[in-house]
Amino acid sequence: MNPLISVSLPKDLVGRLDSIADETGRSRADIIKEALELYIEDYADLQIALNRLNDKIDPILSCKDFKEKF
Repeated sequence: MNPLISVSLPKDLVGRLDSIADETGRSRADIIKEALELYIEDYADLQIALNRLNDKIDPILSCKDFKEKF
């Protein structure tokens, strides 16, 4: 069985969540799971981008240099 996590949400957010659930015929839990998965993927992508941006060894190409090289 999956772990249970309890959160308190503002009423307006629950209302928006319920609207999406009604429109899509999905449960609150399914929508929250999908939203959390997307958030975690975006966060991981952001961390990768920031690590690359701060990597002094990885050169940053200008648009002109990129076009010339590729």
